[in-house]
Amino acid sequence: MSESIDTRPFAPFEWMLAFRYLRARRKEGFISVIAGFSFVGILLGVATLIIVMAVMNGFRNQLFEKILGINGHLVVYKDVGSGSFSEFDELRKRIVTVPGVKNVVPLIEGQVMVSSPIQALGAYVRGITKEGLDALPLVSGNILSGTLENFDDEVGIAVGSRLASALGVQLGDSITLVAPRGNSTPFGTAPRTKPYRILAIFEMGMAEYDRTMLFMPLAEAQKYFSRGNQVDVLEVIIDNPERIDERIRDISKVLGDGYSMVDWRQRNQTFFTVLEVERTVMFIILSLIVLVAALNIISGLMMLVKDKGRDIAILRTMGATKGAMMRVFLITGASIGVVGTFAGLILGIIFCWNIESIRQFVQWLTGTTLMDPTVYYLSRLPADIDVGETASIVVMALTLSLLATLYPSWRASRLDPVEALRYE
Repeated sequence: MSESIDTRPFAPFEWMLAFRYLRARRKEGFISVIAGFSFVGILLGVATLIIVMAVMNGFRNQLFEKILGINGHLVVYKDVGSGSFSEFDELRKRIVTVPGVKNVVPLIEGQVMVSSPIQALGAYVRGITKEGLDALPLVSGNILSGTLENFDDEVGIAVGSRLASALGVQLGDSITLVAPRGNSTPFGTAPRTKPYRILAIFEMGMAEYDRTMLFMPLAEAQKYFSRGNQVDVLEVIIDNPERIDERIRDISKVLGDGYSMVDWRQRNQTFFTVLEVERTVMFIILSLIVLVAALNIISGLMMLVKDKGRDIAILRTMGATKGAMMRVFLITGASIGVVGTFAGLILGIIFCWNIESIRQFVQWLTGTTLMDPTVYYLSRLPADIDVGETASIVVMALTLSLLATLYPSWRASRLDPVEALRYE
C-alpha cells in the first residue's frame, strides 16, 4: 500500500469527485432519485417557510396598520368619581406639548341602530372633529364619495362603504340613528331617534370597520348622546407606537390626578398575542419539512457510501486521506442542501412578490373565494418579507443540510480499504 500523502483541504480533485457522485449512473438511479427528493424537499421547505412567514407578517402589519389607523395609540379617560370630562380641551393642549405626540383627538363613542327604508343594522358611532379625522389618514385618505371639508359645521355623518351597501343607501341619502339611551319619560327611557344625511362614504379596506363604523361631528355627537360639553376619551397619536412606554411616562407628568391611560398593546393584547403564537407554531411545524429533507440527504449519502465502497478503498490505497474522503461526501451532501436552500429562497421571494396575482388566478381557476374579507378582515392577501427572519430560515436550512452530511461523510472516511477490497 502506498504511503498516504496528505492533500490540501477541498482540493480540486475532491470537488471533481463530489460532483461526479452527484451525477449517478443508470445503475445508481435510485440514489439519484433520493438526492432529487432531498433537493426538492429542501427547496419546497424553505420556500414554504418564507411564504407563510411573509404572509403572517403581512397580516400582522396590515391589521396593525388598520387597527392603529382608526384608534389612537394611547387612550386617556377620566377616572370614575373624578367628575365630568369637560376640561378636555385644556388637557389636550397640555398633552400635545409632550415630545413625540403628533395629535390628540377628543372622542365620543356610542352604539346605535342604523335604519334605512330596506334594512336596520347595528353600528358604532364616533363623535370626532374635522381635525381629528385628518389625523386618521386611514379614514380621511380613503373617501370614496362626498367630502369632509365642512364636517364640523354639517349635521350629517360619514359611513363605511359596506355599511352603506348593506343599508342600500348612497351619498346624500338620509338614514336614521336610534340610540337605546334617550330621554327619560314617566313611562321609562325612550330611545333617541334622529335622521342624518350621508356626507361621505369611506373604505378603509378592513371589512369589520367598513361594515360597522360611522363618524359624526363632535358637537352633534355631544347633543345626540346628551354629553353636554364633555367627551368620553382623548385618543393620543404618537410618532412611534413601539416607544409607547416612554410616551406614557412623559404624558403622565402633565396629566395630574383623576386620569388613567390604556395603550394600544393593552387594548389589543389578546389579538396580537394570538397572531404571535400562530407565527411561532407555524414556523416550528413547517421547519419539519426542511428536517425531513435533511434526513433524506442522510439516507441518500449512506446508500452512496455503501455503493462507492470499492471506489473509496481504491482511492485510499492511492494515497487519499480519511479527511479527503470525508470532505468528498461532505461536499456531495452539502451541495444538495445549499443549492436547494437558495433555490427555495428565490422561489419564495418571487412567490411573495406576486402572491396577490397568484391568489386571483387560483380564485378564477377554481371559482371560489380564497380570502373572504368578511372573515379575514382584509380585502387583499398581504405578504411582507422580513429580511432578518428570512435570513434565519436560510441559515437554519443550511445548518440542517450540513449536519445531515456529517455522519455519512464520517462513515465514508472510516471505511477500511482492506475489508472493502477483500472479496473484489
